[in-house]
Amino acid sequence: MKLYIRNMVCNRCIMVVRSELEKAGFNPLHVGLGEVELEGELSDAEKVSLNERLAVLGFSLIDDKRSRIIEKIKNLITELVYQKNNELRSNLSDYLSDALRADYSSLSNLFAQIENTTIEHYYIAQKIERVKELLVYDELSLSEIADMLHYSSVSHVSKQFKQVTGLTPTHYKQLKENKRRPLDEL
Repeated sequence: MKLYIRNMVCNRCIMVVRSELEKAGFNPLHVGLGEVELEGELSDAEKVSLNERLAVLGFSLIDDKRSRIIEKIKNLITELVYQKNNELRSNLSDYLSDALRADYSSLSNLFAQIENTTIEHYYIAQKIERVKELLVYDELSLSEIADMLHYSSVSHVSKQFKQVTGLTPTHYKQLKENKRRPLDEL
């Protein structure tokens, strides 16, 4: 049985969900970002129980098809931004259309309708959160960050960063308080 789970955004989420499934006595055959493959079927009572266990950890089961598509879009974008080897070899619309085997305009309209933002704005928000993270770590130059996240130039990342945060990357880096947002709140 395949289940879809909201708010799974990283490898740590996969480990936590796998652990929770095993504690609950389920045998996960596969746990990936936003989806789980279980041996056998779950009763309605087991689904409710599992959803309650997941809710305590900030996750939830997704029942309807539209929400599953939205979650898949978010997971593909998160993977694209946070995994170094996951390069965007075409434009974002083609990447998502190919990955989800759906027309981009349909995906875009659905995403905007459900999330009240565009896919592009969500993608930019993810990238800026990644820039914030890398600035706080202080291990890479802004030029290296721009290259890593496939920006055309340092100027482009700086301009986009300031548009989203109201701060320049340099000013953000100098702030002592951490203004990063959890990925599931984007």
